[in-house]
Amino acid sequence: YSQGHVAGFCVSCPESPDTVLTDMREIGPTYFFAPPRVLENLLTTVSIRMEDASRFKRWLYARCMSLARRWGPAILDGKPVPLVARVGYALADLVILGPLRNVLGFSRVRVAYTAGEAIGPDLFRFYRSLGVNLKQLYGSTETSVLVCIQPNGQVKLESVGTPATGVEVRISAQGEVQVKSPGVFRGYFKAEAATADSMTPDGFFRTGDAGFFDEDGHLRIIDRAKDVGRLHDGTLFAPKYLENKLKFFPFIKEAVAFGDRRPFATAFVCIDLAAVGNWAERRSLPYTGYTDLASQTPVHELVRACVEEVNAALAADPRLKGSQLRRFLVLHKELDPDDGEL
Repeated sequence: YSQGHVAGFCVSCPESPDTVLTDMREIGPTYFFAPPRVLENLLTTVSIRMEDASRFKRWLYARCMSLARRWGPAILDGKPVPLVARVGYALADLVILGPLRNVLGFSRVRVAYTAGEAIGPDLFRFYRSLGVNLKQLYGSTETSVLVCIQPNGQVKLESVGTPATGVEVRISAQGEVQVKSPGVFRGYFKAEAATADSMTPDGFFRTGDAGFFDEDGHLRIIDRAKDVGRLHDGTLFAPKYLENKLKFFPFIKEAVAFGDRRPFATAFVCIDLAAVGNWAERRSLPYTGYTDLASQTPVHELVRACVEEVNAALAADPRLKGSQLRRFLVLHKELDPDDGEL
């Protein structure tokens, strides 16, 4: 609301979560702001449609996206790129990337921001590879939203950027991110005890998030401080980080990771009924509903392949390689807010 008032632009909201894709194409926004879940759903829609495409179209999409992932972010940031790569990217943009941006409603977007929870680096890379200037914001209601923002040309996949002007950010001895700025709130309404708990004696707001600054001064958020734990061997365990990597795959809708004070990391997985159902139909795999589909061995093998890809990525990270997922469970039902599970 405040951005619209200050900058003087028209704010449009989707009619419902199910109509986001249609609304995006109808509105053709120049500025886009949404939580990662919306971006995940859009990517899942693309993945389902590509699975139904002809073999040649799938091959062409894979080749163009491979080229886009390699050179797209660098071209978007204005970095030096070989002429051959620029020409190849321009051709990919003509046949695949441009039409895909149009289908997603991103053809006119100049800048896009995501915030609200951590976004998986693979999901982030996908949109930037397409040529969408997607960046991350970090903040909270108590800090008037803006704490950190990713500057143009300095976008890192796993950071939330550098502190905004006038904002002081520090990391406590326990690894918690703490903030001090003119935008920090005065207190919770009629909740003096909660206000006192949320502030340090020297006026910093306790965000409750765990993070650290990298060598370039960019803030990296690992997880909620209360959720970050350790495995038995002392390995860092950040459940949200693992869950986001799993949810990048279109076949996985929700994931819940466990591992604090345990010998190894595990996860509950909820499949995406639309994506897995489409996958099953193309393989003539009969099913009667979610529970039946989630119980089938081919689906377990499909999820296993996703888990193994996540483990391969974790193995390359010195801080998190010990938190690779050793076991997973495909739940027989979707997690439902009405049942209190979310």
